Amino acid sequence: MTELINFEELKQQAGELKLHGLLAHWDELSEGEMPRIKAWLHWEATERKKRGLDRRLGQAHLGRFKPLTDFDWDWPERCDKDTVSELMQLGFIKEATNIILMGPNGVGKSTIAQNIAYRAVMQGHTALFVEASQMLGDLAAQDGDNALRRRIKRYVQPEILAIDEVGYLSYGTRHADLLFEIISRRYEVKPTIVTTNKPFSEWGEVFPSASCVVSLVDRLVHHSEIIVLEGESYRMKEAQERAGKKKQALNARRTPPIKKDIRSDDHVDEDHETTRLLGCG
Repeated sequence: MTELINFEELKQQAGELKLHGLLAHWDELSEGEMPRIKAWLHWEATERKKRGLDRRLGQAHLGRFKPLTDFDWDWPERCDKDTVSELMQLGFIKEATNIILMGPNGVGKSTIAQNIAYRAVMQGHTALFVEASQMLGDLAAQDGDNALRRRIKRYVQPEILAIDEVGYLSYGTRHADLLFEIISRRYEVKPTIVTTNKPFSEWGEVFPSASCVVSLVDRLVHHSEIIVLEGESYRMKEAQERAGKKKQALNARRTPPIKKDIRSDDHVDEDHETTRLLGCG
């Protein structure tokens, strides 16, 4: 059975792909050429989709991370799995809801942030995952207003900006002002994910002498989902397990081999053989 081809639908696809040269000569195409045109349009759409995904993944700078399917949800003493699962559905993007992941070192804050950003990229959104120290150092190093404006745009433009490890270092007033600028420009427009080991009441220690800290926190939490994680460091747990396995393997190599029990009559047989070979017997 011959496949029915909708010419107008193919023309619409060509327009969506911005194939202006093809559209300019569309009326010159014959009906017999349409199956081939349909295949070309499919190839073009598939290749562009793949290239777009590769580009977004490269721009996201997610690095290596553990997928949530391998995440040990029983390890943290406190972690709202249901809320994390809901965030993975990405409804927070349209609502411009910030995500705050708060807890001590090694409980999975960065892993959750990376998984959410990755899911967004796979669904066609743009994202950027960056450590707070790297972003603020990058912004502070810009020489001149024009360079700074271009750099700020880099952090404002993605649909999701994930700022990792706020609170592990202390920053000066300029760094606080730059972070406030980024958060303010994204406020109620695009969601920001923040991981931090400090409660907001201690952010004054992260940005000492900065007058914008209260306003910064206010904008972050106004439309936000705050997830608190509690527990021991999972990285420390894995390190201890690796050390234990390494020690067991080392002890196994050091165990001396079992020596063969040599009986006295074996010595007698060896002496007779030696005497025979020397011609003394």
